[in-house]
Amino acid sequence: MGAVIGQTLPLAVGIALSPLPIIAAILMLLSPRAATNGSGFLLGWIIGVVVVTVVMIGLSGSLHTGGPPPAWASWTKIVLGILLVLRGAGRWRRRGEQRDTPKWMKAIDNFTFGRSLVVGMLLSAVNPKNLILAVAAGLAIGTAGLAIGAEVVVLIVFTAIASLTVAIPVIGYLVAGQRMRPWLDRAKVWLQANNAGMMAVLILILSAVLIGKGIEGLSSISM
Repeated sequence: MGAVIGQTLPLAVGIALSPLPIIAAILMLLSPRAATNGSGFLLGWIIGVVVVTVVMIGLSGSLHTGGPPPAWASWTKIVLGILLVLRGAGRWRRRGEQRDTPKWMKAIDNFTFGRSLVVGMLLSAVNPKNLILAVAAGLAIGTAGLAIGAEVVVLIVFTAIASLTVAIPVIGYLVAGQRMRPWLDRAKVWLQANNAGMMAVLILILSAVLIGKGIEGLSSISM
């Protein structure tokens, strides 16, 4: 179980360090319904991470009949890593471009709990980078041959780490209230200024991790 947690840890960190959902969470905490929208967004984020990961755990587990992770799992990791490389290269090329604020961000002041929850789910489960990382984590867990109880523990650890950067500002606001506003304003400005470059570097690092794990798995099979 410890080895699988180690494999999924960088993937969880990669999801957690996504600037866009952190910015979205901050904007919701600066909105008139801060506590309601922030809580809904955090819950939706957690649901999205869990659903994608659990689906992949079930799918890969049903295809894996026991023993060490199969070759197809290693090849899948390599393919996911290549997809991340392409994603990261695209983000790096566009790092200096001025991009308009998404319409849904402009409407956050009018969000309800339900809309915040849906946006949280979409940003965690449908965002291409987060989707790839959650799929890779589910693949690692599902093909590790763990007991169901151990899989649940790994899933909880993975989800907790992947949700940390969204949970910290939300929980901080629920505890400290308006005292969090200056910190939220500064964090929002910094993230908006450094979003593209930071994401490109992060994605390229994570793609190297995935490709490396895939090659390592293929090498162990051939030996």
